[in-house]
Amino acid sequence: MKNFVLALVLCFSVTGFAQEAGNADASKPLTALERTLMGLSQSIAEARKSKDLPSLKRLLADDFHQVGSDGSLHGKDDFLDDSEEGNLKDYSFYDFKVLSVDEKVAIVTYNAIIRMPEGDDGDAPRYQRHADVWVSDGSRWRICFQQATARRSID
Repeated sequence: MKNFVLALVLCFSVTGFAQEAGNADASKPLTALERTLMGLSQSIAEARKSKDLPSLKRLLADDFHQVGSDGSLHGKDDFLDDSEEGNLKDYSFYDFKVLSVDEKVAIVTYNAIIRMPEGDDGDAPRYQRHADVWVSDGSRWRICFQQATARRSID
């Protein structure tokens, strides 16, 4: 629960940073940490698409929570159940930003184009903005929080 509260505070406090970082010099080389975390965020989506539950279980923290694009809070079990059903059909990520909070916590933000059903009678918003909160136990990174926000047509 402590990680969940920390994740919520961090996500809401970095909104301004993520917007500022979008104006940063894109030619700056990526650090090893940035490459690692961006790859891990993509690994989550690939594991969901391919229904690879063992990989997801390794990547998700025990207290993982997700706020879906509909604003609903989902726990780890819900996330895994949805992944097992294979609801994520296709995805594309771009415009990654990584904020290293300290040596054990980092936030990865990115834009997503997805294709997956959501709710009883429709599809999830195609264009979304994601924020992933990653924590390290010293030997590996695990995601403890993810938020998907629908992008408006004027964004």
